[in-house]
Amino acid sequence: MTLEPDALRGDELGRGAPGEPARGRGPNRDEPFSQKDDSAPAAGWGAARSVLNVVAKSGEYVAAPRAILRMNHENGGFDCPGCAWPDDRHGLHLDICENGIKHVTWEMTRKRVDRSFFARHTVSELAEWTDFALEDQGRLTEPLTYDPATDRYVPISWDDAFELVGSTLRGLDSPHEASFYTSGRLSNEATFLYQLWVREFGTNNLPDCSNMCHEASGRALTAALGTGKGTCDIDDWDLADLIVVMGVNAASNAPRMLTTLAGAHRRGAQIVHVNPLVEAASRRTIVPHEFLAMGTFHATRTGTMNVQPRIGGDLALLRGVAKAVLEHAETDPGALDEQFIERYTEGFDRYREAVRATAWSELVRQSGVPERQMRDLARRYVAAHRTIIAWCLGVTQQEHGCDTVREIVNLLLLKGNLGREGAGVSPVRGHSNVQGNRTCGIDHRPGEDFLARLDEVCGIRSPREHGLDTVGTIQGMLAGRVKVFVALGGNFALAAPDTATTFAALRNTELTVQVSTKLNRSHLVHGKRALILPCLGRTERDVQRAGEQGVTVEDSMSMVHLSYGKRTPPSPHLKSECAILAGMARATLPDSATPWEYYVEDYDRIRDTMAKVLFGFEDFNRRVRRPLGFRIRQPARERVFQTPSGRAGFHAAPLPDVVLPPGRLMLSTMRSHDQWNTTIYSDNDRYRGVRNLRTLLFMNAEDMAERGLGEFDLIDITSFARDGSTRSVYGYRAVAYDLPRGSVAGYMPELNVLCALGDYSSQSDQPLMKHVVVEVVPAGSAS
Repeated sequence: MTLEPDALRGDELGRGAPGEPARGRGPNRDEPFSQKDDSAPAAGWGAARSVLNVVAKSGEYVAAPRAILRMNHENGGFDCPGCAWPDDRHGLHLDICENGIKHVTWEMTRKRVDRSFFARHTVSELAEWTDFALEDQGRLTEPLTYDPATDRYVPISWDDAFELVGSTLRGLDSPHEASFYTSGRLSNEATFLYQLWVREFGTNNLPDCSNMCHEASGRALTAALGTGKGTCDIDDWDLADLIVVMGVNAASNAPRMLTTLAGAHRRGAQIVHVNPLVEAASRRTIVPHEFLAMGTFHATRTGTMNVQPRIGGDLALLRGVAKAVLEHAETDPGALDEQFIERYTEGFDRYREAVRATAWSELVRQSGVPERQMRDLARRYVAAHRTIIAWCLGVTQQEHGCDTVREIVNLLLLKGNLGREGAGVSPVRGHSNVQGNRTCGIDHRPGEDFLARLDEVCGIRSPREHGLDTVGTIQGMLAGRVKVFVALGGNFALAAPDTATTFAALRNTELTVQVSTKLNRSHLVHGKRALILPCLGRTERDVQRAGEQGVTVEDSMSMVHLSYGKRTPPSPHLKSECAILAGMARATLPDSATPWEYYVEDYDRIRDTMAKVLFGFEDFNRRVRRPLGFRIRQPARERVFQTPSGRAGFHAAPLPDVVLPPGRLMLSTMRSHDQWNTTIYSDNDRYRGVRNLRTLLFMNAEDMAERGLGEFDLIDITSFARDGSTRSVYGYRAVAYDLPRGSVAGYMPELNVLCALGDYSSQSDQPLMKHVVVEVVPAGSAS
């Protein structure tokens, strides 16, 4: 059969060509595109129709529904490989969402990418395909190595693949010439083995997806509270009087949150959404497992207030709310929890003076939010006894992300909203086990306490110098200092910033190793030598010498639970993540005393070792087999703040100037509803009313008019980096949307090309994916 996937028109970077409409990384079906005001409730029948369509396309009419009924269930179920929102703790039979089902059925496809596929297609040819077309070919079936003579991937045995990794790593002048990336899909057990291998090898070069997502959250919370995690659990969300959700469209990024928000509204809680875009999650929902509501089309509100700061204006908004609270406290002492402030915090006086010294006019100018609205939010905050503030990448992927998270903490400290039920900080993590990755040792800046325990228990000597994060790894590959790049999951080539630079960096390496389930762009953007090592998916049975194995994950609220795949793997040649890691480790460290093979025979043995190394994992094997697993202890939840002073810290950061000069706009990249990270299911974005179009830029209507732009007019977009360099995409389309003036938004990974590698936060080292300075002009008019 001849495959005819849509191509990127020879532009692997996806920038488009001057004078022509750009084509995105989705299907590109050449069907009419449109955008309408879609104000239908989130989830509900729209989600149901989407799920039925996904199941129909998969052809798994029995297996898919069966898997859906086992997803996120204890006692032999498997954890959804999508988002990290906690599982229901009250016996919900359908704890699922549209995006989770898409993720599972995408993995369950009957299509296969085998040796005959690569015999038909060169890497150069595949590089012309869209990213949708690549992943749509199906599951990888056996280990592969790149043959430069034929420009094809060809089969390789597992033993030979492991030996290629091991001999290449052993041949390096220094362990620091290799870097080892982790996506959020990796289990806790595989994570622990991964970091153990890398540290025994001799480096802390352990970049991960958190470097691009929530690094600011971890650093800010550690500084303020002595923990890098949120303090809330899912029960707290059922008790809060006020929930503030910042920088996240829950309907797409954490859809099961909608159930919680609907429940909060029913019991009278205030729900405030803070986002430059008014998103679907802030309006109404019909929860699919509430059959009466579905049958009667009865929607429940999921928000009581929308606040739209300019991109980058969140810190000024929060400070304005704090200013109003402090002014209110001058006549109402109950507006503050003075006893909590006195007993548990430090730095309050300095913070109060900084807030008082900031003029309302400047807060309005920097936030883009009227003073009356900030005062309105402050009144709701003062009236609430218990408040949760949650946030996602809209807050963290900015230059001042750490200071903004610290300002969230400041606001909560004013009323003692830390360390009690129904209140606290709640970062919304993305991929299913990204928090567990960090807990179990994936950290390029590990603490001495962790390393000392790891060394004592495992009998190794870990390096102490900090390793490379994501940006540092790309810089190192580009400069030739990093010669080997290993990736456990993910699609690094597309997830990283500055696509052209990232591609060049990967191609400058001696060896790239990708542990994956499906074909993606990172397999085509490779080093001089390359390996693709296919692994089991989380839905699939993992049978080792001791029998069927389960793995654990940690959700975004510190709950740890077991996950058992149930499906037969798509190929007998696949290995588990743990087995692949053990094989690479043994080949790299042939004389290692670490019992790699012994660990893989029975994952309980890995967990027994983890219990001795990781605080909070004591008696791991027994506790994780309890109903619902266990929650890792959070000292800050108990008002035990493990900071140098033993107190929670107020932070008086200077107010940043985020107002751009005339003509410039601030771009935020984001996902469409019909994608998960870099995986694109279609060119539609149902919740924003878009159909058959990804190469667009959402703009304020007045900003469009000022530039002489009409709806769907072709535009060119140019970004301006700190070093003075520019990057451009061509042939995008302007789409009017409810955004503050000066703010624009478009989809990643297409627009990652505009984010310069050198433009990362000085506070968190995160790439500024939501803080890109751009100019927009009619197509063809750029000078």
